[in-house]
Amino acid sequence: QVQLVESGGGSVQAGGSLRLSCAASGYIYSAYCMAWFRQAPGKEREGVAIADNTGWTTSKDSVKGRFTISKDNAKNTLYLQMNSLKPEDTGTYYCAAGPSVRGYCFWAEGKYNYWGQGTQVTVSS
Repeated sequence: QVQLVESGGGSVQAGGSLRLSCAASGYIYSAYCMAWFRQAPGKEREGVAIADNTGWTTSKDSVKGRFTISKDNAKNTLYLQMNSLKPEDTGTYYCAAGPSVRGYCFWAEGKYNYWGQGTQVTVSS
């Protein structure tokens, strides 16, 4: 059984930075996609960034140039470096993992079968 545990959330002022971590325990297949999702109050959960095991990454347009997703495969840990934070980045951030499909990763939540408990990020103006 895979467990994902996020950490690193907190409260910052606009323009500040945070680094989220997601430690994975249990066996993660090499063909797994790992992603960060977030859910703002009163809104649906949305994908923020995805990484696969080849080094490929992608991110949501609104965070490009500000957020960077990375993985340390030796430590089974996923990171999200968030710079130039904005109030609209406020929300609960979730780590997720799921198998790739024919080598591809997707934004759809249904493609991810393991989820962390979430970590809160609050950005004040």
